[in-house]
Amino acid sequence: MFDPVQLRTFLTISETLNFTAAAARLGISQPTVSQHVARLERAANRRLVQRDTHEVALTDNGQAMAGFARSILAAHDQAAAYFTGSAMGGRLRFGAADDLALTQLPRILREFRQLHPQVTVELTIAQSHVLHRRLLAGHLDLVFIKQNAGEGTGALVRRDRLTWVGLPQAPLADAGVVPLITYPNPSMSRDMATRALEQAGRTWRVTCTTREINGMLAAVRAGLGITVLAQSLVPTDLVVMPASSGLPALGDVDMVLVDNPNAPREPVEALTAAILGRH
Repeated sequence: MFDPVQLRTFLTISETLNFTAAAARLGISQPTVSQHVARLERAANRRLVQRDTHEVALTDNGQAMAGFARSILAAHDQAAAYFTGSAMGGRLRFGAADDLALTQLPRILREFRQLHPQVTVELTIAQSHVLHRRLLAGHLDLVFIKQNAGEGTGALVRRDRLTWVGLPQAPLADAGVVPLITYPNPSMSRDMATRALEQAGRTWRVTCTTREINGMLAAVRAGLGITVLAQSLVPTDLVVMPASSGLPALGDVDMVLVDNPNAPREPVEALTAAILGRH
């Protein structure tokens, strides 16, 4: 009933909310994107996209169609891979920094497992330096980690700005002691935060040390202090601290994929392409 080509176009629209960007990602013209969406709406007999001169948004039916489209395309691609004899198998030992679970990564992994059910994904969640060390030791095949901007190796997924994050109702006084919620040493974000504060002449103290992003966010929400996060990872109930807080700039961070050259290439390259394509 629903054309996979039209579904793929619609799913790209749902992710970009921009017809021009969707056309560029798919390598087709913008009029073709519009035609695909219009034909899918006729097939569904529902309005899926609300579009005006300022923005593109999915209707309630469009949100439902996006969920169906992911399932239909995953099954379609899985069947195509199986019957063309290209189904992958084996084991993929994948590591991800825990705060990167706040990105689209969980959805990407779920869709990857649906598309490649014969690949056993062994997931390790830890801090970036731990994962990189395990990769170098040959214990992991691919890692998704954070590195200082421009200083690391691997495939760049995104460069993002580090920000100070706290509760919206708890601004800091310019001269006050900065209450810091952070990972234990060694930690890139902790090093960047403390170095920036010291260079700015700000006094700070650690009010909470945690090894997990959930613990860090819980401490911030409890009002114990502020923390450092990449701007794209800031939850909606927290805010980037304003310039009036007197906090120093922190610089950028790279989110990268680094692989083990001795790992099985096919699953590593497939997951790498999936992550790069969705970010």
